[in-house]
Amino acid sequence: MNNFTTVFIGLGSNLSDPAEQINSALNELAQLTSSQALQCAPWYSSKAIGPGDQPDYINTVVKLETTLAPEELLDELQSIEKRHGRQRNIRWGARTLDLDILLFGEDSISTHRLEIPHPEMSWRGFVLKPLFDLAPALVLPKGRSVKDYLTACDTSDLRLLKDIFIEQ
Repeated sequence: MNNFTTVFIGLGSNLSDPAEQINSALNELAQLTSSQALQCAPWYSSKAIGPGDQPDYINTVVKLETTLAPEELLDELQSIEKRHGRQRNIRWGARTLDLDILLFGEDSISTHRLEIPHPEMSWRGFVLKPLFDLAPALVLPKGRSVKDYLTACDTSDLRLLKDIFIEQ
């Protein structure tokens, strides 16, 4: 019997037709080995928080069940990013595709490659709003709810793009 873990992954893009980047990434995530039950939150537009004059981002969050270990999942996500032309030159720079593991079950993980819960998700409205859309009653590993974080977060730059909820 496989032991599936529920994971939440943040998706973002602001280069090279961001909507197509997100659609393509969703298709690839749906095909991940050892994973099933992909659900996608609505899509939002948000202002870039990185350096320089960047285009707005498209963001969403997906939920899936996987038997992959956390670093195996990270390897798969980084492979998808690479196929989409992701460059890691500038921290918070513009990007074709960004895939972040936000939560991995109820685990707290801190390695040289991976920190879960994602260390910056608690102040990012473009992560919290779609995460809340998927799992409004979700409580994070430290005991605070997504709703509490979202209530305390500035979401004034978010604009709903696609009111979708995909279950594959």
